[in-house]
Amino acid sequence: MESSIVTDITSSANLERKMHLKGKVLKTSTAGAIVDIGVEQAALLHVSQIITPDNQPLKRVSDVLAEGQEVDVWVRSVRSDRIEVTMRAPFDLEWRDLEKDKVVKGKVVELEKFGAYVDIGAEKPGLVHISELTHGYVKSAADVVSVGDEVEVKILDFNRRKRQIKLSMRAMEPEMDTIEGVTITPARKPRKSNKKSKGGAENKETTAPAVAEPTAMEIALRAAMEKSESESAPASSKSKKSKGISNEQEDLLKRTLKNR
Repeated sequence: MESSIVTDITSSANLERKMHLKGKVLKTSTAGAIVDIGVEQAALLHVSQIITPDNQPLKRVSDVLAEGQEVDVWVRSVRSDRIEVTMRAPFDLEWRDLEKDKVVKGKVVELEKFGAYVDIGAEKPGLVHISELTHGYVKSAADVVSVGDEVEVKILDFNRRKRQIKLSMRAMEPEMDTIEGVTITPARKPRKSNKKSKGGAENKETTAPAVAEPTAMEIALRAAMEKSESESAPASSKSKKSKGISNEQEDLLKRTLKNR
């Protein structure tokens, strides 16, 4: 985080967190250092907040700081009884500043097969998954963004313990069904058409005409005829009269069924 040094602060009441100040080391110890930052109360610089020029692990405070030395510090906290400062430049967005659905600006710093990493000023760059780059199918993150691009993203989720931040660029774009005022509706199944085909016939299933059910009388007549025919045999010595039906009756049955 780049910030200008504030030089006109003379009261601790005007101090703010992350304020960049110039200080002078008054005293060092194994626990850290006491730094004069120009207000009525000296500030405490804890050993954990001291950094080496090459960012190597600190062995002794005296290896880095000495009495009378000027140092760049940032305000960590201001209390009635104590002011704490740090030599670590604070992030624009600390974990306590992160909020779901918060919109922030950042810069693309790395591309991967699964998405793009965006520096939003937090401790770790956030990941924009390939599915969150834009609407629709994306084959490669490079098809949407390039390293160095400044983008606007929405914070979807974050996990301080895992040091993970999930971002979305797609959430900043209009929905697909409202782009340029055009409403996109899902495709519907085609309806069955009743229009006539080229041959002139209607394009629908034809059903056979309904057949009238036989009456009780017709059923009885048919049963009698079937019985008569089944009992007749070629070269039989028995006459039709012995079968229980005469020729006249048979003719009557046939005419009756034929007229139906």
